[in-house]
Amino acid sequence: MHPEVSQDEPGACPDCGMALEAEIDGFGGGAPAEKYICPMHPDVVSDGPGSCPDCGMALEPEAPPAGGAPAENPELKDFTRRLVVSAVLTVPVVVVAMGEMVVAGGVVSPAASPWIQFVLASAVVLWGGKVFFERGWQSVRTGKFNMFTLIALGTGMAWLASTAGMVVPGIFPEAFRGPNGEAPLYFEAAAVIVTLVLAGQVMELRAREKTSDALAQLIGLAPPTARLIHECGAEMDVALERLKFGDLLRVRPGESLPADGIVTEGHSAIDESMITGEPLPVEKGEGDAVTGGTINGAGTFVMRVEHSGGDMLLGRIVRLVAAAQRSRAPAQRLADSVAVVFVPLVIAIAVVSFVAWALFGPPPAMAFGLICAVSVLIIACPCALGLATPMSLMVGMGRGAHLGVLFRDGEALEALQSVDTIILDKTGTLTEGRSSLTDIVSFGEEHENSLLAIAASLEKGSEHPLADAVLTATEKAGISAEAAGDTKILPGRGLSGVVSGSRYFLGNDAMIRGDGIEGEDGDTRLGALREQGKTIVYLAGERRLMGALAFADVLREGALEAARALRRDGVEIIIASGDAPEAVKPVALGLGIDDYFAAQSPVDKAALVDQLLKDGRRVGFAGDGINDAPALAAATVGIAMGSGSDIAMESAGVSLLGGDIRKLATARALSRAVTRNIKQNLVFAFGYNSLGVPIAAGVLFPVFGIVLSPMLAAAAMSLSSVSIIANALRLGQAKL
Repeated sequence: MHPEVSQDEPGACPDCGMALEAEIDGFGGGAPAEKYICPMHPDVVSDGPGSCPDCGMALEPEAPPAGGAPAENPELKDFTRRLVVSAVLTVPVVVVAMGEMVVAGGVVSPAASPWIQFVLASAVVLWGGKVFFERGWQSVRTGKFNMFTLIALGTGMAWLASTAGMVVPGIFPEAFRGPNGEAPLYFEAAAVIVTLVLAGQVMELRAREKTSDALAQLIGLAPPTARLIHECGAEMDVALERLKFGDLLRVRPGESLPADGIVTEGHSAIDESMITGEPLPVEKGEGDAVTGGTINGAGTFVMRVEHSGGDMLLGRIVRLVAAAQRSRAPAQRLADSVAVVFVPLVIAIAVVSFVAWALFGPPPAMAFGLICAVSVLIIACPCALGLATPMSLMVGMGRGAHLGVLFRDGEALEALQSVDTIILDKTGTLTEGRSSLTDIVSFGEEHENSLLAIAASLEKGSEHPLADAVLTATEKAGISAEAAGDTKILPGRGLSGVVSGSRYFLGNDAMIRGDGIEGEDGDTRLGALREQGKTIVYLAGERRLMGALAFADVLREGALEAARALRRDGVEIIIASGDAPEAVKPVALGLGIDDYFAAQSPVDKAALVDQLLKDGRRVGFAGDGINDAPALAAATVGIAMGSGSDIAMESAGVSLLGGDIRKLATARALSRAVTRNIKQNLVFAFGYNSLGVPIAAGVLFPVFGIVLSPMLAAAAMSLSSVSIIANALRLGQAKL
């Protein structure tokens, strides 16, 4: 949370108390510097684990290790263990404390009930909640009060007062006792609060762990070794950290590229979808630039290293995502913000009430003063406040999952409704993310179905992405085609094969020029198709061009409907795509979107998001690919298509299952409903504290002679919590 806070050893952030995270110092080789950072305050950085001095949260590794394997989070493991044990012990405490029938029925004797509560609740409060007391005390020492201050203060006083009431009930004035003279016990309240807070902490830690998993997946795109060619011609596998500028590497079929560089020998088709989002492989030959982390096709080539390790594009993407996620660390919860004022105010009220009762109260004045002060601290415990936001988020997230919208955390759910600008990736978000055969052009007397049948015969057995599009179209048309014989690959041009005794060619412009094929490749129909951003593949016989097939990444079903819904909602829409301008423009025009950016690298997309944020916009970014990860993490809210890559989904706050972009409008409506519900719950919670604390302090006694019984206070606390739960459950039926 405070990136400017840095130290050479493990520890806690001096500002918020969260454990410092490890800071990665390199990529794809070399040992990372052990830096730990506060997820709530990125400016707090330490060289080792600890807790943040501002908010008390544990510091986390700033980035995963270079090997790509996410390290185990010791805090998550510890909190999960404490939660399980505390939950198991809290249930019988509540049953014994609240279940009068259990006691009356003889299952538990009245004399044993307080001691059972004491033993079980003590384990929960003193062991399960130990870390809360440590962080609460740290906040008192630093003067930076937060939610842990309230939790430690409230649960601590509840446990102390209950223990005193059980051991020495005589210190309580008669006015504060029950009808049978028993002193009030708050063991169950203290145990429940500790368990609820532990549950919230575990959910937060798991959400943040998924963020680290996304970075680990990005790092894992680079292979662990590279095939180095020595000057003598010998080849051997070496670790990536040993690579340097000018090294020659051999890249074999199906391998991911270990570095950025230039092809010096050979030819292949490279899957660069992680960078551009474009589903079609890109042909690469001598002199062409290639990017580390992309996937080689069927060819073999030699490349010269230009950038390796943290300097290559994949390394820069990792750093962009890590930096964006630190800036996107969860904002301080409202309760923490209120705690800065509320905690000192509650303490002041408790002190004033003690002094006022001690000086002006009826005998025993000191006892009344002490009990009123303790009552104020107990009533101020944020039980209802702790339920206000989590209950709404829990119900809202469940409703979203039912509708096919997954929210990674509460921050994303709350923030989505405030977005005023949404940037949409093209490939896989607005379009299907794969090429489809859209047009067949005949230059002679051949029927379109005949051309399609020949193309399908040639493509059978091919691994090229366009082969799937041809075969799918053939199947839809009900055309049968047998595999061509004597098939030959024409590197960088296409392929040829024998169908029904004749040789045919299927390929690109280079095939026509290189093989001297004559025909009508300048046909005006092809020019119109090119203007629409479609890919043209030619079909030829012996020295004669027969026709052409046009391929395009078609719009997703509902894309136009989604664009219209967002505009009606007052959202400005922008397209940012790694594809060429001729492929992006038709999509933008078809959706009525005026602002679009083509040929955008992952860095460009993140920079666009950053610029809009600096302009005061609330930016949402919707994408599905690895190349979208930095922008997804940098945006106010990242929206991943559920049909896209795991890295995109882990970098985003919202995932639309099935990749249906129309669900984005539904997600915004749900976000508004949840935010409204949270505000209503906070009114209940703060209303309770605003009324309960003064009454507990005794403000009604001088006029009405009324002193709030701790038992009535407990009932009021329960009623407040029930009201919040009931209001949150309304979200399950809210109209969206």
